[in-house]
Formats: sequence, C-alpha cells, structure tokens
Amino acid sequence: MASISYLWSHRARFAFGERNFFRAWGKRIFSLPSLLRRNFRRFRMIRDGAVISETAEIGNVKADGQKKNLFVGNFTFIGRVQMALHDQIIIGDRVCINDGVEILTASHDVSDPKWNHIKKKVVIDDYVWIGTGAIILPGVHIGRGAVIGARAVVSKSVAENAIVVGNPASPISKTRSECLDYNPCEFLAPNRAWLLG
Repeated sequence: MASISYLWSHRARFAFGERNFFRAWGKRIFSLPSLLRRNFRRFRMIRDGAVISETAEIGNVKADGQKKNLFVGNFTFIGRVQMALHDQIIIGDRVCINDGVEILTASHDVSDPKWNHIKKKVVIDDYVWIGTGAIILPGVHIGRGAVIGARAVVSKSVAENAIVVGNPASPISKTRSECLDYNPCEFLAPNRAWLLG
C-alpha cells in the first residue's frame, strides 16, 4: 500500500449518510489488515536505510544485503520479489515488478582462478514492466517503458520501450508505446477503496 498518511490525506470524501460513504468505509476497514502489513514492511525497510517513496507499493519483498542500496520511486508496485542488495538497485517511477522476480547485483568471475565476487548496480527506469518470474542479472540497465517477459533472464541492458523475452532475453519486433501515462498502484483494490471510494 501507499503510506497510511498519503492515503488518508488523498482519500475520497463523501458526506456522512451517503451510500458512497458507507461503501467506501466498508472497503477501507476490510482492507485495513493488508494496509497495516504493507506499511510495516515499508517502515522496516526505510528504518534499515532504504529510500522508498510514500506512494510506492511494497509487497512481500525479500531484500538480502544492505537496505541502503535500495531506491524506489513514486507509484511503483513491487510484488513478491527477491533482491540481492550487494550493490544499488535503483527503481524509477511507475514501475510494475510482478511476483517471482529476482534482481541480482552480484555474481562471481568465472574467469578468475580465485572466483572473486563481482558487484554491479541494477537500474530500472520509469514505466518498466517486469513479468512474473523474470531474473535481472548484475549490471543491467532497463530503459524507460521497456517490458521484460515472464521468466525472461536479462543479462544485458534493455533499450527504451523494447520488449524482451526468453533466456537469454532478446528483443521482439514489437515495441511499447512511447506515450505512457498510467499508475500501476491504481489497479490495487485497497488503494482504490481509499482514493476513489
């Protein structure tokens, strides 16, 4: 959920006694446990050093490593995702990261006889959509508006508005619209209960 303070200050308001008043508050009360759980997760990550927008949706994220390496932009949705925070993960605005995604920032150098650890940051620009079960490898930069297909393994950077699929991920001929204007967090029923009623 977006932060409690954001939802409260931006809530849809209806006159007491109206049908919409009771309908909205019924939905809000019903979604309260989920709201509290998500806000607690956000609080813990921020307390540990992550920088997360108050409008971002943080699902059941398993973030191993230094939380200070995580930056999440406005109106970004992150589902049940696993992150290895050996280096920075920078996620822009209005990004949708579906369940089962893994984002890695470290590996080992297979050509090194000592098999040394290699760390590289991952950058995900605005309006990116990462499909279920995709794997993002260290050093990848995903351009604005790109789509990563479900189960894709992304080992190289992805151009703006490109759509990539497969293992290894490679672009298909179709591209995404350049005029993107949506908020992935608006689709969540608990947010709609507060913001629309």
